[in-house]
Amino acid sequence: MSQKPLRVSLIGYGYVGKTFHAPLICAVEGLALTVVGSSRPDDVHAMYPDARVCSFEEAAVADDVDLVVIATPNTSHFPLAAAALRAGKHVVVDKPFTTTLADARELVALAKEHDRLLSVFHNRRWDSEVLATKAVLESGALGRVTHYECHMDRFRPVVRKRWREDQGEGAGLWFDLGPHLIDQAVHLFGLPEAVTASFGTLRDGGQTDDWAHVLLTYPGLRVILNSTLLAAGRGPRTTVHGTAATWMKYGADTQEPQLQAGMLPSDPLFGHDPDPGILIDGATGERTEIPAPRGLQQGYYEEIRDAILSGQPPRLTGKDAIAVMAILETTFASGREGRTLPLPLTEEERHDWKTKG
Repeated sequence: MSQKPLRVSLIGYGYVGKTFHAPLICAVEGLALTVVGSSRPDDVHAMYPDARVCSFEEAAVADDVDLVVIATPNTSHFPLAAAALRAGKHVVVDKPFTTTLADARELVALAKEHDRLLSVFHNRRWDSEVLATKAVLESGALGRVTHYECHMDRFRPVVRKRWREDQGEGAGLWFDLGPHLIDQAVHLFGLPEAVTASFGTLRDGGQTDDWAHVLLTYPGLRVILNSTLLAAGRGPRTTVHGTAATWMKYGADTQEPQLQAGMLPSDPLFGHDPDPGILIDGATGERTEIPAPRGLQQGYYEEIRDAILSGQPPRLTGKDAIAVMAILETTFASGREGRTLPLPLTEEERHDWKTKG
C-alpha cells in the first residue's frame, strides 16, 4: 500500500490477544503493531521485538498510534475504550463489547462525539461454518427457513482458577461464548422479537454458569443457541431446517487451533476446513456434501483498515455491539425471571439497525 501503515496498539497479551489479535493484525497489509499493553514484556518481545510494551492505561492513549485494540478482561473493556476514544483513537473491542447495555450505549455515544471508528471483534463471522451457513441460506435450497440451531460446546469438566470461572461481573460461559452465538444469529437473521433463556451450573465446584440454552423468537422462525462445558461427544455444530431441505455442519472452524499452533494466515492451508456441510433433500432424503469455504478471520481487520482510510463505517459498528449486548443482557434477565422477554431497544436503535449499511 502507498500510504503509511496505520499504527496499532494492542491492549492485552493473554490468550485472546496473543492467539487472535496480534497475528491477525500483523497479517494485514497497512496495519503495524507498534504498541502492546502488557505486564509481560518478555513474552511480547519474543514474537514482536520492535513493539513498545507499556501499561494498559498508557497503551489506550499513546500518541504514536491510530487504532487501539482492547483484548483485556471483560470488566476493563469500557474504561479502556472510553479513554482511547477521548484520546482521539479509533477503537476495536473484543467481545463481549461491555458488561452492560448502558456501557455499550455510552461508548457508541462517545465514538460519535469524537468522530472515531468503534467496532466489536465478532471474528466468528469469518469462520468457515458461518460463511457456509450464510451461503446455503442465500442459495434458497432450504426453502423457507423455520429452525436454526447452533452449538458451541466444550469438554472442560474440571473447574479452573481463572477470572472467567470465578464469580463476578462479566464471568461465566455465556459471557464468553454467548456473544459469538448471538452475533451469528443477528448476522444471519436480524433482530429477534423475544428472548427465552435458561442457565445452569452443572460441574462439581462450579462458580459460574457452564450450561446455557437460549431461544430467540422470529416470525415463522425459531433460533436455538446452546453452550456447555460438559460435552465429550458432539453432534452437528449447526443445523438449519427449512420447508424444502435440512442443512448440517459438523466440525469446528480450524483457525483457532491453527493460530494456537503458530500457523500464520499467509499459509495456504490456513482456514481450510475439511468437514463439508451436508444438505438433505426433504422429498427424497438424498444427502449432498457441500465443501466448506475457507475461513479468513483477518478479513475483519482488512475491513477495519479500509474503513479508517476511507472514512466509511465498517460492517461491524456500534449498532451491532448494542444489538448483541441488548440480547445478551435480556438472556440473563430471562434466565433469572423464568419468562420470555422483549428486547430493551429504543425506537432510534431499532431504526438504526434497519437502516445500517
